[in-house]
Amino acid sequence: MVAQFKELDAQQWVKTRSSLDPSQSTFVIWTGKIHSFIPQEERKLLFKMLGLSISRCIPIAEGSWYFTSRELTYYLNPQTSEILRKWENPWTGEILPVIHVANNPVQGQFKGKFPAQVEGDTTTFVFDIFPTYPNPLAEDPQFAEYSPQATYQAAELFKLAVPTADLLNSELPSVSQLRLSWDRIGQWLPWMKMGDRPGNLIYSAAGSKVDSFTELPQLLQDEINNRIPLYKQAPKTYLDGEDMTSWLYFQKHFQAYLAGEIFPLPEAEEV
Repeated sequence: MVAQFKELDAQQWVKTRSSLDPSQSTFVIWTGKIHSFIPQEERKLLFKMLGLSISRCIPIAEGSWYFTSRELTYYLNPQTSEILRKWENPWTGEILPVIHVANNPVQGQFKGKFPAQVEGDTTTFVFDIFPTYPNPLAEDPQFAEYSPQATYQAAELFKLAVPTADLLNSELPSVSQLRLSWDRIGQWLPWMKMGDRPGNLIYSAAGSKVDSFTELPQLLQDEINNRIPLYKQAPKTYLDGEDMTSWLYFQKHFQAYLAGEIFPLPEAEEV
């Protein structure tokens, strides 16, 4: 069967990425690997990863929703799959604290049309995103060894496949299943202390929706229950302020990084 390329309504994208029920938090998880990619050098498997997005969609007008979420990604030992707290940089030999991704919030607005490939029982949303903006660390000399590049650049390639019937079923607030493919080309993370060395990180991950917190991988449940209960649910409302990124988080918590604290830093549950 040949795929049909269609522009679908925002409502169907909301059912895919999150839920039409604003009282519900929606969990999407992913697992994968991160490799180095340096010109004229053999790639290295640096990390396994395990991630979570917990989101909510809040209707604001006909055909329009606020999307609000929090994201975690843990960098894992590539051999044992245990959480890395310290990392030995294979190029410099330096032992460094690991700053895992703890982005709160990650937000946006869903409206209009969304591109998808409809192939019989399966509909796949396809997004190729190329964020490019000034590096917030570049002009501060204290970050010269960590992230001196003037511009932040990345490529993020998403495919989210869901049952076509779920999108057409008006009684379902959220699709019953989702298959996520996520690939990313990114710069060295600031905490890796790679300075201006050439090269990139290649991320390759796959994931799915899960129905509840108790269905998350045990590693995520333990971390959230014991250290960061804020991530038990999505924000209850759309939050003011800019989205958090790994670069801004590094900037905000640089002193904790230098002190060798354990990341993500503890965050209390939302009242």
